[in-house]
Amino acid sequence: MLSKLSQFVKQNKEDIILLIGVILISLLSFAMGYIVAQQQEKEPIRIEYEKHQ
Repeated sequence: MLSKLSQFVKQNKEDIILLIGVILISLLSFAMGYIVAQQQEKEPIRIEYEKHQ
């Protein structure tokens, strides 16, 4: 079982590295977009009440 897995990894090393790279770049892109969206300055919502006289 372990030898079959080792053989598979050896045969497909380039594809596995490529897949890991794509996944890491996707996660990094998502994280950067999330951080930028959180840090954008937005005007806070203000609730104003009318004073009744």
